[in-house]
Amino acid sequence: MFTEGRRNLARGALGLFAAGAALVASREEAKAQTVDDLIRKGKLTVAIDTTTAPYASLDQSMQPQGYDIDLARMIAKSLKTDIEFVTVNSPGRIPALLTNRVDMVVSIFSITPERAQQIAFSMPYGGQSSVLLGPKALPVHDFKDLSGKKVAVTRGAMEDIVLTAAQKANGFQILRFDDYPSTTQAMLSGQVDVMGGGDFGEIYLKKSSAGDDFEQKFPLHAFHYGIGVRRGNPDLLHWLNTFIYYVNNDGSLNDLSMKWRNRPLQDLPTF
Repeated sequence: MFTEGRRNLARGALGLFAAGAALVASREEAKAQTVDDLIRKGKLTVAIDTTTAPYASLDQSMQPQGYDIDLARMIAKSLKTDIEFVTVNSPGRIPALLTNRVDMVVSIFSITPERAQQIAFSMPYGGQSSVLLGPKALPVHDFKDLSGKKVAVTRGAMEDIVLTAAQKANGFQILRFDDYPSTTQAMLSGQVDVMGGGDFGEIYLKKSSAGDDFEQKFPLHAFHYGIGVRRGNPDLLHWLNTFIYYVNNDGSLNDLSMKWRNRPLQDLPTF
């Protein structure tokens, strides 16, 4: 009986030790995401998706470029740190944060309550609309016209969320792909009838010899995108919100919008 009691005591002590170690680790993880620690580390690690022009793509030298890329570099410059880009696809953005691969995500990351259950968002630094794209010859004007048709979406993107909500009531099939070029290729190859995409989606379609045969059909949802960070890092989030306020107020964000999107930046909400 005495031996069993000692064993239980030892197990309890080990459990307390493990819980304490986990608590210390979680505190250290949270501490590593303060602005001061990022500066001391000397490098900002940012997740991007280089299949989302004009927000992020690869130039002729295979280096990242775009609206999101320039913004991320502005953040690193303000922090006086180096920057490292980690390429992910749309469904890989949240896991990259939760597994500590990156410090933040700057990747046309639309702000939704569902995503905010897992990560934290900065104030918006831009916005666009999800739209339905398809052949000009195909008469599609609303969700009801999609009945019996195949619709391509990029997995986890805003158009996936919107079309999934409308699927059951309107009787269409959704085919999901892991990145925007794959979604576009499904459209160009005739694998699907229409596709969901951003309002810059025609950039990809017009790279094809048949690209001019496609058009925007109807808008799906207007949204704003923010910078994603892990939850529980108020210091970093406060700094990012201050940074976005500053570059919006001094016109830098509008300059990026004109450079990469060829349109002025719309008024941005705050929260």
